[in-house]
Amino acid sequence: MAALRVAIVAGEPSGDRLGAGLVRELRRRHPDAVFEGIGGEGMAAAGCDTLYHMERIGVMGLDGLWAKLRDILAIRRDLARRWSEDPPAVFVGVDVPDFNLGLELKLRKRNIPCVHYVSPTVWAWRGYRIHRIRRAVSHMLALFPFEVAYYQRHDVPVTCVGHPMADEIGEPDPLAARAALGLGEGTVIALLPGSRRSEVRRLAEPLVQAARLLLERFPDARFVLPFANDGVRATFYEIVGDTGSLPLEALDGQARLALEAADVAVLASGTASLEAALLQVPHVVVYRMSGFSYWYMRRLANVDHYSMPNHLLPEPRVPELIQQDATPEKIVEEVSSYLHNPERMQQIRAEFATLHEDLHRDADRLAADVVDRYLAAHGN
Repeated sequence: MAALRVAIVAGEPSGDRLGAGLVRELRRRHPDAVFEGIGGEGMAAAGCDTLYHMERIGVMGLDGLWAKLRDILAIRRDLARRWSEDPPAVFVGVDVPDFNLGLELKLRKRNIPCVHYVSPTVWAWRGYRIHRIRRAVSHMLALFPFEVAYYQRHDVPVTCVGHPMADEIGEPDPLAARAALGLGEGTVIALLPGSRRSEVRRLAEPLVQAARLLLERFPDARFVLPFANDGVRATFYEIVGDTGSLPLEALDGQARLALEAADVAVLASGTASLEAALLQVPHVVVYRMSGFSYWYMRRLANVDHYSMPNHLLPEPRVPELIQQDATPEKIVEEVSSYLHNPERMQQIRAEFATLHEDLHRDADRLAADVVDRYLAAHGN
């Protein structure tokens, strides 16, 4: 009997982590199964045969899309042809909905079951996509509880699996994290400008300027700056030059450790905001994108907030500084508001701890349970 084949596509670091966890759990259950598709180092290490590296298809909004569009479409056509001619038992699309939904539509027409891992934010913007999702997706794996009712209303099979980061992250230990980074005493502020060069180009300068101003208000402050990769580091220093006497500790990776060590964090909107919340770190979300991308997003948006914790908490608690509001001066005011109000920081830490409990559901196992149903059906 031929080995079970699972096709899987992820297009960015957070998806690579999700895909790697799912592949590991499925390989534990099916040691002879074959996994192939698109991912990064995490999925490759878990045992997925990488047909294309995820950087080939990863973009942020419309920024950088046009330069890569021809290559992205060619890759999607190749995968659709490959898997139509030699069908896998199931396809798993991990996030990147603009790539994966189009591929899922083609594969599902070939009677290949398609599980989509991570709900597109269809509830937040571009709500018209739900009709395409219903046609493309056999089963939606949602990370957040509030998403379930939305998909049920639209007749899309759905399971909330919680968030793998909530499974990975235990009780935070800031003192141990500081010791690991050699930080000692004082106020620690983490700066996370994003994992993409396009993000860093827009955020590096305001973050460094804000750090200089914060140092004037908090002379004992020190800053930790984890870089996602060498390319991001090079882009950052290309923008800001020498940081001089600023007490800034640049790190290779180690974003989670940097957040755990921090009293407060300033970070690019995205997965980092949820990670900070799960580590119970008060933080400020900042983001800048091209004017056209921002106009397009706002035109189709149905919500008022960008960071996921603000959607998950009973009330929005995380300050968001977007586009023209992402200035050094406003960053300083928001960080200072935290540091001058210990009671506020304690309250938000307690709410983050409750959020963590709600998302801690063993996501790898629950996601694998759903995929397993389709693998079992394939064997019948």
